[in-house]
Amino acid sequence: MSTMVKKILPGDRRALVVSDIHGNLPYLEGLLKKTGFSPERDLLIVDGDFLEKGKQSLDTLRYLMRLVAEGCCWVVRGNCDGWHQILSGGMDKFIMKYMLTRPNCVLRQMCCEQGLDVMEDTPLGEIKSVLTAHHAAEMDFLASLPIAIDTEEYTFVHGGISRPDMLRKEPWRCMKNDNFLGQGLSFDKWQIVGHWPVVLYRENITDANPIILRDRHIASIDGGCVLKDDGQLNALIIPPGGGDGFECAYYDPFPTARALTAQSASEKSYYIRWGDNAVEPLAFDGEFTRCRHLRTGYEMDIPSDYVRMSKRGFTVNDCTDYRLQVEPGDLLSVVKRTSRGCLCKKNGVSGWYAGKLEPVGD
Repeated sequence: MSTMVKKILPGDRRALVVSDIHGNLPYLEGLLKKTGFSPERDLLIVDGDFLEKGKQSLDTLRYLMRLVAEGCCWVVRGNCDGWHQILSGGMDKFIMKYMLTRPNCVLRQMCCEQGLDVMEDTPLGEIKSVLTAHHAAEMDFLASLPIAIDTEEYTFVHGGISRPDMLRKEPWRCMKNDNFLGQGLSFDKWQIVGHWPVVLYRENITDANPIILRDRHIASIDGGCVLKDDGQLNALIIPPGGGDGFECAYYDPFPTARALTAQSASEKSYYIRWGDNAVEPLAFDGEFTRCRHLRTGYEMDIPSDYVRMSKRGFTVNDCTDYRLQVEPGDLLSVVKRTSRGCLCKKNGVSGWYAGKLEPVGD
């Protein structure tokens, strides 16, 4: 495996760049169908983290292997994709703990396919023997993936390359480079990254669309697929011939409805998100719980099934009290229905809508 490979984008093809599929093959297939992807006319570039968390990691891996073999797909490695290296790196305790606590782990899916149910007393040697005997092709594919693909105009890397020597000195951080946009960096060549869900960069609203910083030549595209209840799988579409005339598309499976009444946007709102989601419950009415965000003191009503208790205290799923700007006739994706209205998405932005909705057929 090379840390970086150089390639030339075909001048006569669109390039659809996706990241953070996380074992959700239906989202990938839905996105490719929505964008009209053609193996003969387009190129799919997978910018890392196509494995783990979702239920179809092994199926997703094999799907991408087929596309790569057909010559219409490039893949770079993300921090969730390096099982070939972990298996050979003396991390036996980590491997067993991970497999036992994460039923969607790709290694566990491989073992289950071979009739091996991984238990606490399953010898790791037996697991490795199964993987070696039956899944050598998948492991060889993972071992072949570069950390970055470099073309004349773009570098595709999962986390981000902050310094010229980073691939050589800190290859792992190139895959797990948290808060890349927050580092204030600019580049002469475009860096296309995933890893950090774009919603984490926005303070008051939940906007899952790609962030394209033209003055800094960075595009961040992780739409929170699998990780977020209202997440989506994004595609950054590079036109034939390259350039920065990007288009964007996304897929999610939520049912679509047409708004029948107008609604004004919130003047004030907040988005409580992963990593900063500690709260104090104030009042409970069954369906909703009034909570105070511990760091900011901001209060909002949160669906009670989003509130969790742990040894460290109360935390919540990602949530917002933002009220969408809606006009009659707008199409909304309905994420959650409640007695107070619906949590919806409009053009990739999540928020609440209290008006009337009319279902839209397929």
